[in-house]
Amino acid sequence: MVDHLANTEINSQRIAAVENCFGASGQPLAVPGRVLLGEGILTKECRKKPKPRIFFLFNDILVYGSIVINKRKYNSQHIIPLEDVTLETLPDTLQMKNRWMIKTSKKSFVVSAASLTERKEWISHLEECIRHLLTKTGRQPSTEHAAPWIPDKATDICMRCTQTKFSTLTRRHHCRKCGFVVCADCSRQRFLMPRLSPKPLRVCNLCYRQLVAEKKKEAEADLRQPEPIRSAIPGYEPSSGDDSDKSDDDKTDQWPADTEFYTSEVSWSSFHS
Repeated sequence: MVDHLANTEINSQRIAAVENCFGASGQPLAVPGRVLLGEGILTKECRKKPKPRIFFLFNDILVYGSIVINKRKYNSQHIIPLEDVTLETLPDTLQMKNRWMIKTSKKSFVVSAASLTERKEWISHLEECIRHLLTKTGRQPSTEHAAPWIPDKATDICMRCTQTKFSTLTRRHHCRKCGFVVCADCSRQRFLMPRLSPKPLRVCNLCYRQLVAEKKKEAEADLRQPEPIRSAIPGYEPSSGDDSDKSDDDKTDQWPADTEFYTSEVSWSSFHS
């Protein structure tokens, strides 16, 4: 399908339409050999609550963003190289069905589809693209993944000290290493994790001690070890999904609040052939 669509006018038009929907806030997506394979609305488990997001599957990247006006305007563009992606199917919850996790070295998160069929289609197409890319580059599947953030509503107390109760005055924080919801006293430390961000990130006290111990052990192991070869995964500007401390999940959505995302009669995703 990729070979069939590559360098065709319809593929160029589809990619141009996606670029237009993101406008100046998005990055150019048209590169030689890139093919738009499918698109659709998935529900993403965000920090505060599940929210609809638009997803575009290309043969080498996965792009998603917030919906302002469906099929007309999107923002908060994120670009994920598929070489860095690992998928994990998850069981249903009372709030979300047809779930799976998208795991990468920089960010991991849970999404759900409108139906079981759509979940199977998304996973099937994603896995095929990932296999093709890994075969083409000779790389091994990624084994290091960022921890997904546990949603705020999952707990009313700090998940480390189990004493501090959250309220309007006592806010929740997230450890960037384990993803736990923690209080300020349990997450006063910052640690530089280059894989996630060029600046030190908030971590809980337990993860901080573990990270310091690991760094010390690595330093003592062999200072003369040659520097490892960097991954060939392409880099993108901050709009590609390199999260800052202030998550895009905190931004106000303009998508209609009464939209039903689990109506069986409606297909929210489509794949090109």
